[in-house]
Amino acid sequence: MINDFTEMPVWQKAMDIAEECFNLTENLPRKEDYALTSQLRRSAESISANIAEGFGRRTSKDKGRFYDISRGSAFETKSHLIYGVRVKYFQESEYLKIKKLIEEVIHELNKITNFINKTQP
Repeated sequence: MINDFTEMPVWQKAMDIAEECFNLTENLPRKEDYALTSQLRRSAESISANIAEGFGRRTSKDKGRFYDISRGSAFETKSHLIYGVRVKYFQESEYLKIKKLIEEVIHELNKITNFINKTQP
C-alpha cells in the first residue's frame, strides 16, 4: 500500500524528468529565459505536481482528472523537447533519454486512469 505520493514509481520518474529538463535548460541562451527555458521547466515540473495533487484528492473522479492533466503535461514537455532539438538547442541523444522516461510515465498514468475508470461507480 502506498501511503504517500513520493512512494509512487510514476511520481519518482516524473521528478526525474523535471530534473533532467532543468539540467538540460541550464545552458540555454538568456533570450530563452522567458520562453523555452520557462515553458519546458514548468511543463516538466507539472507532471509530478499533478500526480501529487491527484494522489491527495479524495474521489476517484478528481484523482483521474489530475492524472489526466499530468499526462497532458508530459505530452507538452515532449513537444518542447522536440522543438529544442529542431532548433539545435538540444542533442538528439539528450532528447531520447528524456523521451523514454516520458513514455514510461504516460504508460503508467494510462494504467492508473484505466483502473480508476473501471472502478468508478
